Amino acid sequence: MTRSFTRLAIAVLVAAALSSAQRGAPIPQQLAFTPYHATGIYDIGETVGWTVTPGPVAPAYAYKWTVRRNNAVVLKEGKLDLSSGKDKIEIKGDEPEMIYVAIEPVAKFAGDSPAPEATAGTPAAPGRGNPTGYVGGNTGRNNGLYAVGAAVAPTKIGLATPRPADFDSFWTEKLAAQAKVPINSVLTPVQADTPGVEMNTFVLDALGSKAQGYLARPMKEGKYPALILLQYAGVYALNAHSVASRAAEGWLVMDVDSHDKLPSDPSGNAPRNYAAVGNTDREKSYFLNMYLRDSRALDYLMTRPDWDGKTIVLMGTSMGGQQSLVLAGLRPQKITAVLVCVPAGTDANGDLHGRKAGYPNWPSDNPDVMKTALYFDPINFASRIKAPVLAAMGFIDTVSPPAGVWTALNQIPVAKEPLPMIESEHNNLTPQKEQNWDARSKELLGILLNGGEFKPNELK
Repeated sequence: MTRSFTRLAIAVLVAAALSSAQRGAPIPQQLAFTPYHATGIYDIGETVGWTVTPGPVAPAYAYKWTVRRNNAVVLKEGKLDLSSGKDKIEIKGDEPEMIYVAIEPVAKFAGDSPAPEATAGTPAAPGRGNPTGYVGGNTGRNNGLYAVGAAVAPTKIGLATPRPADFDSFWTEKLAAQAKVPINSVLTPVQADTPGVEMNTFVLDALGSKAQGYLARPMKEGKYPALILLQYAGVYALNAHSVASRAAEGWLVMDVDSHDKLPSDPSGNAPRNYAAVGNTDREKSYFLNMYLRDSRALDYLMTRPDWDGKTIVLMGTSMGGQQSLVLAGLRPQKITAVLVCVPAGTDANGDLHGRKAGYPNWPSDNPDVMKTALYFDPINFASRIKAPVLAAMGFIDTVSPPAGVWTALNQIPVAKEPLPMIESEHNNLTPQKEQNWDARSKELLGILLNGGEFKPNELK
C-alpha cells in the first residue's frame, strides 16, 4: 500500500506538470465526440450516446470502446468504424448511474510506422512513461486514450453502503474532546507579496496534533467575511501568494495545511504515504487528525474580532473539496457556503458495489480498511450539511469519480448546485476543461464577499 500510494503521489505531480505543459502545446486530437444531449444528462430509459467523427488530426489508429457503469461494470463493447466519416457509441440508460466509455487505440493503420511493441490498448499511467507509443487522447495523458461520460438520473444515485449507526456519536465525542483542548494560538508575521495585506503563519493546538497554515487579511481595520481554504492531496508548501491575493479582495483568509507542519515547509515530518496511515482503525486514521485540525481552524477563526460574525465560506479542490464537505458536516451551524471542485474521498466502498472508487484508493479487499473508510467518507457527512453547496464534477474523472460526488450531493438536505464538467478528467489532468467552475466559483465569491446570498441553481 505504501508503494502504491507513493507511485500515485508521483504520478499526480508529474500529471500536473504534464497538464501545465499542455496549455502551451495542446495534445493532438484524432477523435471528436458529440453527445446526444449537450448537458451530458439523461433520464432512465433514454439512449445515451455520442456521434464520433475524426478530429483536427487525422486518425492514425484503430480503436475499441468499452462502456462501463460507474467505470466498473462492463455493459457493452465494440470497435470504432469511421470508414463512412462517422460512427456512434450508444447504450440505453436503465438505472441511476454514471456512464463511462473508454476509447482505446489497438493498432496503427497499415502504411504508418510500425505498431509499438507494447500490448495494444493498455493506457499509460501519468508519470510512468508511455509503453504503447500511442499519442493523442482527451484524458490529459497523451497516450492515445479517449473517454466520454454521461449521467443517467444522477439526482437519484443513492448510497452504495449504509452510513455507520455510530457515525454521529463517534464524531460528537471527538469534537467534544477537542473542545477541552485550549487553542493556544501562535501567530508569526510574514511578509506578504501583495500590497495592503497583513499576513501571518498560525499554529493552533488541536486534539492529537497542531493545525497550521497561513492567515491573511486587509491591513485596513475592520470586520471581514471569512474564507477557509483547504488543500488538495500531497505534501507541499502552501501558496502564500494566492492567500494574500484573496485577502487583497477583502477576505479574512485561513489557508489550512492538510498536515501538521509549517505552511512554508515543503515536507515537514508528514509521511508521503499518509493516506495509508492507520487505514484499518478509525482511531488511528491519518484523516482523523486532518479533519480535527480543520475544525480547530474554524474554532480559532470565530474568536477573531476582525471576522464579520456571519460569513464563513469553505473552498477546496480534490482532497480540499473532501475536507470542505467534511467540515461543513462536522460544524453545520457555522458555515455560510461551500464551494468545491472535484471533491475526493467519496464512495470509498464503491469497489465493493459496482462503482469504481478513487482517491484515497484504499484497498477494497481489506474488510478493516473498508469499515474504517466509512467514518471518513464525505458522503456520510453530507446529510449534516446546512449550507448551500456548489460542487463541480468531471464526468470522466478517475481520481474523484462523479458517481460518488453525486451521491454526496444527493444526501445534502438543503439546496445545492451540481456543476457538471462533461469533458473533464481530474482538474490537474485537464485544467482547460473546468472554465465553468472557474467562472461560477468566482461569481459566487463576489456575491458572498459583498454580503449577498448564494442561491443554488438546482438540478431537478
